[in-house]
Amino acid sequence: MDSEALARSVIERLHSAGHQAYLVGGCVRDLLLGRRPKDWDVATDARPDRIMDLFPNSGRVGAHFGVVLVRDFVSQVEVATFRSDQEYDDGRRPTGVHFETDPRQDVCRRDFTINGLMMDAAGRVLDFVGGRADLANRTVRAIGRPQERFREDHLRLLRAIRFAARLDFEIEPATFDAIRRNHALILKVSAERIRDELERILTEGGARRGFEMLDASGMLADLLPEVAAMKGVEQPPEFHPEGDVWIHTLLLLEGLRNPSPTLAWGALLHDVGKPPTFRVAERIRFDGHVEEGVRLTQGILSRLRCSREEIDQVEALVGNHMRFKDVHHMKDSTLKKFLRMPDFEEHLELHRLDCLASNGNLENYELARQKLQEIPDERLRPPRLLTGDDLIAEGYEPGPRFTQILIAVEDAQLDGRIGSSAEAMELVRETFPLSAPCEGGDSEREPGP
Repeated sequence: MDSEALARSVIERLHSAGHQAYLVGGCVRDLLLGRRPKDWDVATDARPDRIMDLFPNSGRVGAHFGVVLVRDFVSQVEVATFRSDQEYDDGRRPTGVHFETDPRQDVCRRDFTINGLMMDAAGRVLDFVGGRADLANRTVRAIGRPQERFREDHLRLLRAIRFAARLDFEIEPATFDAIRRNHALILKVSAERIRDELERILTEGGARRGFEMLDASGMLADLLPEVAAMKGVEQPPEFHPEGDVWIHTLLLLEGLRNPSPTLAWGALLHDVGKPPTFRVAERIRFDGHVEEGVRLTQGILSRLRCSREEIDQVEALVGNHMRFKDVHHMKDSTLKKFLRMPDFEEHLELHRLDCLASNGNLENYELARQKLQEIPDERLRPPRLLTGDDLIAEGYEPGPRFTQILIAVEDAQLDGRIGSSAEAMELVRETFPLSAPCEGGDSEREPGP
């Protein structure tokens, strides 16, 4: 069964066994907003051992915190015992918990009112903290005293902004004031947790608004100073009538629609090399900003513990985003190699967003898209005409020169100048001739005494 069906069956089973049980948290929020929940969580007065007795296929995921993972063949649901938390020493987890029988106690330890709602099996909502009113008023509000909530779990600073951006809500003034006053606490959170929240802000919707709130809160400069440096960096108005590098980047974020994480990071970081390369000659220039952008991108994403695969793709997006201006003038071999880059659709979409966020000229985008559709895959990626073994058989010594030779052969093939292995080998003989025999070989030795 799917996660919703599993969650509802868990509630029914717990009720039948004499326990309270409710849907809780984000799934209730999303149901009331008419959205499809991604995760389904259950809260109950049943203790963890009792939950595991009732659901043999379960396992503890938070033994000290009363969280049990109930599974079937395809889905899983977290089932948590009502609890209140002890002190937080590390800005992430309480030092211990007290199991409770009153759902009100469980709700009061949670982060925001809109996440503090419970729903029973009949669809009746339990609201102890004003969450329904805040949903109606489109407000993110901390439960209880905001400063205490953020000092308990520092990641809530970012989560407040993510919820507001994703749902297009406002953050309640006292809650946002507490975020501003405590923004530096985010630096105590692990890089992996920060990365995950930033990626969600970038990909779940409302990325522009999310980054504007990050900036207003002080966390943008804490977490991504290289991005904060974009503010106020002017651009030549003939190419960028929209304004400075920060405004341009925000416009790209605004244009994102269900992006992959790599495309979203590419949109955020494609011009990150502009602030350190800004100079004014006859006009504003950013010489070397692509290379600097690749260097900074590698540093930022490594700092956030992104995967090597993710870093490589974002570096490629940043490193190639200016090449579209040359599409009209590329040789066939250069164009085909460009179009066959891994995940080229992301490069294409980044360029489209880049154009729409500046001068609006999509001519190069349309040409690249047209070429991608027109050129069949067998011409973009034709089989090799020669291999290293062929070169060895011809008498060439293995070494760095092999790469140069094979690239030259491939370029000629992509340009249409050769089409067979025989033509390829003739090109090699003409362009990379084998070294001539040394003068004074054995046959010309003077006779011995």
